[in-house]
Amino acid sequence: MDGLLAFWAESGIANFTGGQLLMMAVGGLLLYLAIARGFEPLLLLPIGFGAVLANIPNGGFTEEGGLLYFAYHVGIETGVFPLLIFMGVGALTDFGALIANPKMLLLGAAAQFGIFATLIGAIALNAVPGFEFSMQDAAAIAIIGGADGPTAIFLASKLAPDLLGAIAVAAYSYMALVPIIQPPIMKLLTTESERQIKMEQLREVSKKEKIFFPLMVLALTILFLPAATPLVGMFCLGNLMRESGVVDRLSNTAQNELINIVTIFLGLAVGSKLSADKFLQLETLGILVLGAVAFGIGTAAGVLMAKLMSKLSGGKINPLIGAAGVSAVPMAARVVNKVGLEANQQNFLLMHAMGPNVAGVLGSAVAAGVLLAVLGS
Repeated sequence: MDGLLAFWAESGIANFTGGQLLMMAVGGLLLYLAIARGFEPLLLLPIGFGAVLANIPNGGFTEEGGLLYFAYHVGIETGVFPLLIFMGVGALTDFGALIANPKMLLLGAAAQFGIFATLIGAIALNAVPGFEFSMQDAAAIAIIGGADGPTAIFLASKLAPDLLGAIAVAAYSYMALVPIIQPPIMKLLTTESERQIKMEQLREVSKKEKIFFPLMVLALTILFLPAATPLVGMFCLGNLMRESGVVDRLSNTAQNELINIVTIFLGLAVGSKLSADKFLQLETLGILVLGAVAFGIGTAAGVLMAKLMSKLSGGKINPLIGAAGVSAVPMAARVVNKVGLEANQQNFLLMHAMGPNVAGVLGSAVAAGVLLAVLGS
């Protein structure tokens, strides 16, 4: 009898709390979105599964010595996983569209306006009873507006580790919802004739330019914003391996095996922070709302800047490409192309949108560097 009682006391049924069941349901929802709806499956699937594992009573996954404990402390707390992801993204990125039309840097910069607007919003939310965001917390939440998951994780791990789970889920959820969130904003801020604008074909970019570009970006970052060099430096390393043509094996590994392995453990580590005791708080709801606001403002700012550039260029720039200034690569560029084709079936904007899209990756890294430099101490 004592043995049966001891077995019952250690069973999951006897130890489940309502919060754990709710968070396991949230993990199940993320799995559904990844598998059935195809929303950012490479990360939502391991994050969702990690959430399920983290809420198993007596499972020990998040306790010292558990798999998720080590995945978080080795890869997230140190900032290693986001940096390795950035190297892989750099190896996957072609800067050609941005080099051919460097004005697109302005659109990548404009889309970061959502980050700084949300920083103010997070502080203002402290006026509501139940919210107590510090400047560091507000900065980590605001970076969601850049629509860059690794950057959001990197900054949150440095400034607000207790909010990491909510910030990561918000960042990747909104990245996954780009095809739903962005088109209404794009159509609201542009006219039918503006969406029909066809842009001139981009010039061909030489190999030397592509090799020089990441070195120039890194040099400028070192000189003006050293705090951003962890992210920008790894991004530029991956890109240089791609463009140099002399280390194809390393480039292929960064693009495939390495980024895939790191993505699995990064997703599980983020999911480990979705335990009931850490996630079920009023602040989490505020983070999700502010993340949506940040993303919306970033998209709108990019489109409005592109409208201004279109006016100044005499109608040679399609304002839709401004929406690609957020760094959800290449999803935001694909959405721009899709909306452009809806207005004009001969209007192929994908390559033009890749310029601001890549600029957005650099822009979000620079914004994170600014926030880290100002608030990191």
